[in-house]
Amino acid sequence: MNVTPSGVVRIVVSDRLHAAAFPGHPGTYEVTEPEEVRELLTAAVDGPAGERDDFVCMCRGEFGLVSYDAAGGPVRTVDRHGPLPLLDPALPQSIPARHRAAWAAAAPGPLRGYAEGWARGDPPAPGTVTVPPGPVLRWLGTPPGGTLDAARDVARLAPLALLDAVATDELARAVRTADAAGLDGAVEFFASEHFTARHPKKRRVGATARELLLRHARTRRPGHAAVLERRVLLAAEDRIRR
Repeated sequence: MNVTPSGVVRIVVSDRLHAAAFPGHPGTYEVTEPEEVRELLTAAVDGPAGERDDFVCMCRGEFGLVSYDAAGGPVRTVDRHGPLPLLDPALPQSIPARHRAAWAAAAPGPLRGYAEGWARGDPPAPGTVTVPPGPVLRWLGTPPGGTLDAARDVARLAPLALLDAVATDELARAVRTADAAGLDGAVEFFASEHFTARHPKKRRVGATARELLLRHARTRRPGHAAVLERRVLLAAEDRIRR
C-alpha cells in the first residue's frame, strides 16, 4: 500500500461549500489515490492554512477533512474556512473534477458526451438527449468502483435523469432483454422516486417484466424487493416470452 510520509492513505472530505450548488456533487466523498492524498495534505493540512486546525469554531468550516491511516484509524481532523481550489468541482484541475472526468471517460460511447456535460456541472436539459433505455440501465447498474469518490452522486443522477423521460412500456421492453447489469440498473430505477412519483397509470408493466424485476431484486437487491412489489403495478398480461 502506498502511504504518505504522515501515514495517511485516505481522506474523507465534507464539502459544505459546493454540495448544494454544483449538480450531483456529494456532500461527502473520499480521496484515496496516493498523489491526490499528498496534494490535499499539502494544501489543506500540512500547509500554512492547516496550522490552526486546533481552533474549533461553532459555525464550523466549509470543508471538513478527516484523514485515516492504513489500519483505518483517524489520524487528523481539519476544519477549513474559505475557498480551497483543490476541492472546487468547477475547476478543471481540482480533485472532484478529476473524479468526474474519469467517470465520464468510462461512460458507454453514445453516452459519453452526455456524461461530460454532467461532469462539467452543465447537465443537458431534459429531453434533449435521446438514447435507448437498455444501455442507460446497464450504465446505472455498473457504477464506478467501490470508492466513494466525488463522482458517486452524478453517476447515479445522470442515468436516472435520462430514464425519467422514457415511457414505461419502453422501459419494460428493455427489462425483458436486460443482462445482469441492466437488471441491477432497472431495479435501482423502478424502486426509486424517479419512477414511483409517476401517476399510477404510468407505473403499470407487463407480468414478464415485473416478475424479472422482482426475481432479480430478491436475489441481488433484497432491500428493493418490497418497494418494487408495492409500487410497480401490473398491466394486462404480457404475452411476450423470453
